[in-house]
Amino acid sequence: MTTAVSAASRSELKPRSHGLWRDAFRRLLRNPGSVAGLVILVALALMGITAPIIAPAEPNVMVATDALQNPSAEYPFGTDQFGRDMLSRVMHGARLSFQVGFIAVSIAFVCGVLLGIVSGYYGKWVDGIIGIIIDIMLAFPGILLALAIVAILGPSLLNLMVAVGIAEIPRYTRLIRGQVLSARGLQYVDAARVIGAPDPTIMFRHILPNVLAPAIVLATLGIGFAILIGAALSFLGLGAKPPTSEWGAMLSAGRNYLQQAWWITFFPGLAIMLTVLSINLLGDGLRDALDPRLRR
Repeated sequence: MTTAVSAASRSELKPRSHGLWRDAFRRLLRNPGSVAGLVILVALALMGITAPIIAPAEPNVMVATDALQNPSAEYPFGTDQFGRDMLSRVMHGARLSFQVGFIAVSIAFVCGVLLGIVSGYYGKWVDGIIGIIIDIMLAFPGILLALAIVAILGPSLLNLMVAVGIAEIPRYTRLIRGQVLSARGLQYVDAARVIGAPDPTIMFRHILPNVLAPAIVLATLGIGFAILIGAALSFLGLGAKPPTSEWGAMLSAGRNYLQQAWWITFFPGLAIMLTVLSINLLGDGLRDALDPRLRR
């Protein structure tokens, strides 16, 4: 009886571990910059999701008599050269821009993680072949590689997402490969080999969960970069086509009216800036929250 009581007392006095992700989330919420970025990002995402319901007008409805109206109570963001409500177009553009960012990063994340873990785990000629492919891709700047892929596939919003995703694969491959090279010689990997675990089990059940945190941080920051590249390609006419209300395409459409209608480019540009800024703030906070040196 005494032994049971003392064991219970020791278990109560023993500090409880809340897990990596719960502790990281707590540290994230203690960072004012990351909280501000999260709030802005959630607000922009909700604006895009609810745009079909809360937008004051249809984004592509033209009212010729209201063309190039200044920002006012009726049109808070003004109107463009066709009389379309800029507030509604910016709100609907949030949906497309987030879609570009998330889908492109998902393509890069999945492909990059798979290539990186295979390259780092097997090494030798497998690592050599994958390394050559990644080095060739890294020889081109990301936006130039995406531009070339879109030129080959043809200009469209879907091809833009695929192109941006492919252009970002090398960053994830190099990161995961380095993490796997460090992890494959650790004791828990040797123990899995000793008990006869097959290679796929070792890679995806034992190694991957322990090397995934840096890739998640990179993916968070990569969403903002993907949105920027997508907007740049749409600005060049290689992404969304008129009359689609995409932020980069809206910037391109308003560049000829900068002197007489500054709001056509100002508000889409402001939306891009706030989105990328919030993602960067959140990514920086997430990077600090997942830093192993800060764990207790």
